[in-house]
Amino acid sequence: MKKVVISLFAILAGTSFAMAEDAGCEAFKWPVTREQALFAAAPATPAGAELAVGAAADLALVPAEKAGFTLPPERAPADGTFGAVASVDVPAGGAIQISLSGEAWIDVIQDGKAIKSAGYSGVKTCPGIRKSVRFKLAAGPATVQFSGAKKAELKVAVLTPE
Repeated sequence: MKKVVISLFAILAGTSFAMAEDAGCEAFKWPVTREQALFAAAPATPAGAELAVGAAADLALVPAEKAGFTLPPERAPADGTFGAVASVDVPAGGAIQISLSGEAWIDVIQDGKAIKSAGYSGVKTCPGIRKSVRFKLAAGPATVQFSGAKKAELKVAVLTPE
């Protein structure tokens, strides 16, 4: 009887895992297929660079304490994590969507103030993309801060929401 129970548990666990894998990228609140395509060919980009709307970058991060944040990140980065500061020219309409390949915190700063996100979606079962965050900004320059990353590189896509 014990073997039957263990076997049934293994089957159920395997089925649940397969269902979670199937959900994968479909579990995001909005489509992330554009990001996936862009991440595949994202060029290496140093911290401090300008991120283009409609493109992705393979952003090189630095130790968080050396990132040179414009404002302190909303979530203080843990010791031993990485970060970067970049800029973006927000298009007319002001809505942008920033998607990341891995775990990191995103702060967007415009006119010296941190801007709260307008939407968030994160999924751990989507290969190559971890989170996507939307912001409503004014057209013009903005600063994007990435903090708390566990690795020294992060693929970043900046898009207008679909």
